[in-house]
Amino acid sequence: MEYRILGRTGIKVSVIGIGGGGFENKSYEDCEAIIDCAIKEGINFFDLYNSNPEVRSNVGKALSKYPRSSFVIEGHLCSTWDRGQYRRTRDINEVINAYEDFLTRMQLDYVDVGMIHYVDDQKDFDNIFNGEIIKYAKELKEKGIIKSLGISTHNTDIAFRAVETGIIDVILFSINAAYDMLPAIEDVDILFEESTFKNRTYEGIDPKRDRLYRTCENAGVALTVMKGYAAGMLLSDKESPFEKALTPVQCLHYCLTRPAVASVMVGVSNTNQVLAATAYVTASNEEKDYSEVLAKAPKSSFSGHCMYCGHCAPCSKKIDIALVNKYLDLALIQENVSETLKNHYSLLKHHASECIECGICMKNCPFGVDIIKKMKQAVKLFGN
Repeated sequence: MEYRILGRTGIKVSVIGIGGGGFENKSYEDCEAIIDCAIKEGINFFDLYNSNPEVRSNVGKALSKYPRSSFVIEGHLCSTWDRGQYRRTRDINEVINAYEDFLTRMQLDYVDVGMIHYVDDQKDFDNIFNGEIIKYAKELKEKGIIKSLGISTHNTDIAFRAVETGIIDVILFSINAAYDMLPAIEDVDILFEESTFKNRTYEGIDPKRDRLYRTCENAGVALTVMKGYAAGMLLSDKESPFEKALTPVQCLHYCLTRPAVASVMVGVSNTNQVLAATAYVTASNEEKDYSEVLAKAPKSSFSGHCMYCGHCAPCSKKIDIALVNKYLDLALIQENVSETLKNHYSLLKHHASECIECGICMKNCPFGVDIIKKMKQAVKLFGN
């Protein structure tokens, strides 16, 4: 395994990390298998946004077998569990209670990176950094419960502001080959308007994103990566905006060749996906080379592409929207929907047919997905 220093924190992390999404809806044994495989492969870095008590307990138990100094945790503040669902919160009492629960269930005396969860809006940023949440985070750092501070965002402008605070050490940022060719982000919603992409000449990485990466490197602020595969989009000939799939190794190499990037947090559902990611370490230069695929620049926006990040939650009808969308998208790229996929969908506790079109999920979505439309597609495809 290759290791890098996490910016000015001085912490040594594996270039491949494990994101928390893959631990959802898994038994303890499945979580343990993923963690054991990851650690055997040399991975020491884990990002946990999850508020699900079962996930926290499972991951904490699996990691407790290993010396605390042998792994690094990027643990999110402002993620709470509300009546059986994940919810982002800015209520300080909920933030405190949820983080104390995180520490207890994860069996942690300290967290290496305390990550302020999902900040994409300027007003939200102002409220956090001028209010009780940042005060609480600083108190945790002073007590040694948090060793360094981070923030997760999809918005370039928010990332710049985080660097400018001087107190943020790590930024969890959505980086992949497709996103980097998009125009500069002034308003994140512009990224999902078709007119933004018409009659545009693409000339490599967007200058603003490039400047962000270099600014972070110069400031000693580390970047950890989410959406490195664009939720699987870049791994599909049909779905990729480049009209040709990248391999996991090529996706990882792209991210890891950006300035300031220390590690890519990979979403994995099983040990085979862990091994597909760690194959990067032994891959040849030819296997890592993504230049031929990137020769085809994006021709359209990413509107409607669910990243399965779960920020649409909570659903008023308790539908697992991200999972419904994942099954729907898997079905749409197949000529015939497999019985296995139909069975996975049928086993969900709540189905797309229960959607009441309240629109709360669409307001929460950072990627501009027409979720109501996708729920209707799921009903049509799966029958309920």
